[in-house]
Amino acid sequence: MAPSFLSLASLYSFYLRHCFTSSGLSQKSINVGDETTIHYWAPTQLGQPKPNLVFIHGFGPVSLWQWRQQVQFFAPDFNLYVPDLIFFGNSTTKSSERSEIFQAESVAKLLETLGVEKYSLVGTSYGGFVSYHIARMFPERVEKVVVASSGVNMKKKNNEELVKKAKLEKIDDLMLPQKPSDLRALLGVAVSKRSLLMIPDFFLNDLINKLFAENRNKKMELLSGLTIGQDDAVNISPLQQDVLLVWGDKDQIFPLEMAKDLQGLIGKNVKLEIVKDTSHVPQIENAAEFNKIIKNFLSASP
Repeated sequence: MAPSFLSLASLYSFYLRHCFTSSGLSQKSINVGDETTIHYWAPTQLGQPKPNLVFIHGFGPVSLWQWRQQVQFFAPDFNLYVPDLIFFGNSTTKSSERSEIFQAESVAKLLETLGVEKYSLVGTSYGGFVSYHIARMFPERVEKVVVASSGVNMKKKNNEELVKKAKLEKIDDLMLPQKPSDLRALLGVAVSKRSLLMIPDFFLNDLINKLFAENRNKKMELLSGLTIGQDDAVNISPLQQDVLLVWGDKDQIFPLEMAKDLQGLIGKNVKLEIVKDTSHVPQIENAAEFNKIIKNFLSASP
């Protein structure tokens, strides 16, 4: 493993931390129970009253790597809270619970502990599962919900099809890459830019060591602990809140057809926005369009 001063991933992490701090956020960790500690970014100072907005990252790098362009865009108008989910970064637990429902309960406890009574949610991919459950369990706290690139209606066969598409043996190899070929397989289904597949092995190894290696066994347990996608029946309850689905038209992890099906299942007031020429990470590939869509949704009157 390269020392930090030779690691491009470490250098980029320094830049990302600067972007978060210059947007008025600082990082902290807090106990949300006897067994669980959550690391998070939150406003350094709370000034004039602003609506609260929570960004919940997907399975992969920590929140710092997934929400930089959203933090810089939304910080002037919202109080932002950006947690790292359990076993990502410095968030951890001694509990044996591994489901996305437990993640949702932990994030809700974090916000309650911080005195954040009302908030809207933006969750991407795995973070969309978590956001869905927070909104379902705490409708009195959650105002609006954005589910981005997240197959909350996922079936067991969807996982099997994804692994086959990536030409790997199991979902762990895709979501938790251990070698450059694994990470290329992930990039191949997660982003639309084919040029990223030409990244040299030494840089991919650096990314794997810095972003995927930590807590790998615990993260494998998180994948096994999912309640969503365990069989081929969809069993989700409609949400009470206004819901926005944001999807890349070229998403290969959760294809657009899943978004259209989910629109009819997740609630009464559900809008679907499609971001063109993007795959599974529209918040990164087309941040300007992604941010505009979400801001319009959050700003609209009920």
